[in-house]
Amino acid sequence: MLRCHNLTDFIVRLSQMSNSNLPKAAIKPANPARKLFIGPRFRRLRRQLGLSQTQMAEEIGISASYVNLIERNQRPVTAQILVKMAETYDIDLRDLAGADQDRSFVELNELFSDTLFRGSEVPKQELRDFAELCPDVATAVQRLYHAYTEARRGETMVAARLAGRDSEQAFEGNPVERVRDLIEKNRNHFPTLETAAEALRDELNSPNHELFGALSERLRERHGTLVRVLPVDVMRDNLRRWVRHQRQLHLSELIDAPGRVFQLAFQLALAEAGTLIDEIIEKSGEIDETSRRLFRISLANYFAAAAIMPYGRFHEAAEALNYDVGILEQRFGASFEQVCHRLTTLQRPNARGVPFFMLRVDHAGNVSKRFSSGTFPFSKFGGTCPLWNVHATFDTPGRMVTQVIELPDGSRYFSMAQTVRRAVVPHAAPHPRFAIGLGCELKFAPRLVYAAGINLEGIEPTPIGVNCRLCERANCAQRAEPPLTRPLILDETMRGVSPFQFESAREI
Repeated sequence: MLRCHNLTDFIVRLSQMSNSNLPKAAIKPANPARKLFIGPRFRRLRRQLGLSQTQMAEEIGISASYVNLIERNQRPVTAQILVKMAETYDIDLRDLAGADQDRSFVELNELFSDTLFRGSEVPKQELRDFAELCPDVATAVQRLYHAYTEARRGETMVAARLAGRDSEQAFEGNPVERVRDLIEKNRNHFPTLETAAEALRDELNSPNHELFGALSERLRERHGTLVRVLPVDVMRDNLRRWVRHQRQLHLSELIDAPGRVFQLAFQLALAEAGTLIDEIIEKSGEIDETSRRLFRISLANYFAAAAIMPYGRFHEAAEALNYDVGILEQRFGASFEQVCHRLTTLQRPNARGVPFFMLRVDHAGNVSKRFSSGTFPFSKFGGTCPLWNVHATFDTPGRMVTQVIELPDGSRYFSMAQTVRRAVVPHAAPHPRFAIGLGCELKFAPRLVYAAGINLEGIEPTPIGVNCRLCERANCAQRAEPPLTRPLILDETMRGVSPFQFESAREI
């Protein structure tokens, strides 16, 4: 019997078979004797579909009482039920494979490492069970902790008093993290925006190298908007400016060609997909006004990328080219960063790409972007591991580097990284540099051109952690701070490789 764990590979295999043209008799899991008890995930999916137990029971051909028993983990979900659900609701069975619970576990592990809980260590298995069996309560605990950390900082209260804001507005929380949570909840994929962006691109009927002109003409004809590229001394610190009363979109001459096309597509997103964007926001639940505006901008950015790299054509090209980012840049007239970001959104049922994760970091290790359609456990309260070679790319600018990394739980990933920089900045201005990390679970690496010729099974992975304060690996010379989860060992007579020595983790 398989109750909650190690379901991912089983469901992924079943998902792949249910999306194939195999006859129903051929759709058999590798081990049909295994029983899947995934009640909380089943219930969450039903609620996301807006169905009652009776409605779902009628549509997938079982009794309402059986649905009730499944959701209470008193009956298993059979392969036949999973296939019927995939056919009836056009869903990906990987939605039941636990990626949300994996992310939730990482967050719970991180927040329970806070000194607030010192003296009441919670075993990791209990946290996994909590994330699995009570996902809504786990989410509530995370939100409560986030509110607590905001209040604990104290700076928000001081800033509110100085700015004359009321205390309720001051404690709205971090809008960036709130929007990131909303994007992750949707697996970084928004089908209605994809469809609208593809329709726009079909109407334009323009090759990639003429897209700037086609978008400019669309803005002029449909929306009375004139696009002007202006000198840097006119635009000053602005790269883009919408002048409403003049119906003009001003772009700085500092923006490179892919960036100019993107800004035009962004403006069209607001003009033509605003209703769709507002509908997505409304369905996301109650959020504060700052988060709402940021989410709206993020969704407009999403639409812009989908218009430049329309799903069907981009997915087909990515698969045919084995995800060669450089060629995809050239083919779609996009930048390296735009292509990497777009690769994290390929989650359309029956046309899925490799489930990538992506992040952008600066030379100091600050993370300014992170997106994932997979299960990589990004940290919410810190940077990344210095052993991950995404940081080493600053020593070899413009060169793609690869790495096989392994997290403390044994999960392995294939990572590619490269530096990017703005095309042009004024001579006296600092030239910002960033590194883009793109990766996927190791099992998907054979589909990537960057893994060609690498013995993925024989290579020794680089052991990394989520970040220093959560990593319990001993004797790491790169460690910047001790783990919050382990008591420090202070011994004047010894000095190890790491500046911090701590008690080993107990067997759980």
